[in-house]
Amino acid sequence: MNIARRVILVPAAAILAVALTMSCSSKNTKQSVGGNGKSHIVGITLLTEERPFYRELKAAFIEQCRVRNLKPIVLSCGMDLSNQTAQIENFITRGVDAMVVCPAESAGIAGAIRKANAANIPVFTADIAAQGGEVISHIASDNVQGGKLAGEYMAKLLNGKGNIAILNHPVVRSVQDRVKGFRQAIARYPDIKIVDDQAAEGQRDKAVTVTENLLQKHKKLDGIFAINDSTALGALAAVEHADRKDVVIVGYDGDPEARRKIRAGTALKADAVQYPREIGKVTANTVADYLEGKKVPKTVSVRVGLIDQQSLKREGKLD
Repeated sequence: MNIARRVILVPAAAILAVALTMSCSSKNTKQSVGGNGKSHIVGITLLTEERPFYRELKAAFIEQCRVRNLKPIVLSCGMDLSNQTAQIENFITRGVDAMVVCPAESAGIAGAIRKANAANIPVFTADIAAQGGEVISHIASDNVQGGKLAGEYMAKLLNGKGNIAILNHPVVRSVQDRVKGFRQAIARYPDIKIVDDQAAEGQRDKAVTVTENLLQKHKKLDGIFAINDSTALGALAAVEHADRKDVVIVGYDGDPEARRKIRAGTALKADAVQYPREIGKVTANTVADYLEGKKVPKTVSVRVGLIDQQSLKREGKLD
């Protein structure tokens, strides 16, 4: 009897020890990966990776995904709507837990977002809003405010009077907001007239050509508002080539090359600036919060600012 009891008791003690070890291990695992212990796969389709803005947004997004136990799949559509549509369809096929879209076209991407909605995959947008489809949350700079800052600075440069043109990209919602804010600011100055508004597709080469045409068309052009730095740098190249020292440019984004041109005292006098790393970080946090069952706001606005030659010299740096 005693021998038999010992044989039975030893395995029981071992089983209890293993159970306790597994229980502790399980608790430690849950503590290390978050409240529900699950790692979520998130697909993100960027507008482009050629611009510093999106490279910084991407880097911060990936960094914060590691903190929040998200596994990102990062793609770039190269500013091509058909590519982005295919990327979203690929995310649906792979069964991601959520997706983030930086739309190539705000209205054009709506159909692909609706497909994700039908597949019950939550969609978030970053930097550029979509016009159509159900989006859980949009995370972006306050572009209306940024446009206002640019408009006020332009008015200051022109002493409240002159003729200006806008280099636009109206298929993108964030650009629509920038131009809206800029026009609201300029409307306060009756002696400043917006004499032209041309699409340059947000691209430097296109902006060179459009600006050359504007300079030929408007002999008395005093200022240009460019909706991003690729556009601003293209406009600057055309203005310098035409030796039009009477034209000033205000841009948007605060990319390193634009900062150098502003600091050097060129015709590019200022930029409304965004903070892409903050957008990337906040986007990852918003997605993680939602997947953990928390309520998230429909819109998350990220701060904007303005830089000019004086502010950059005070900073003592370019980036």
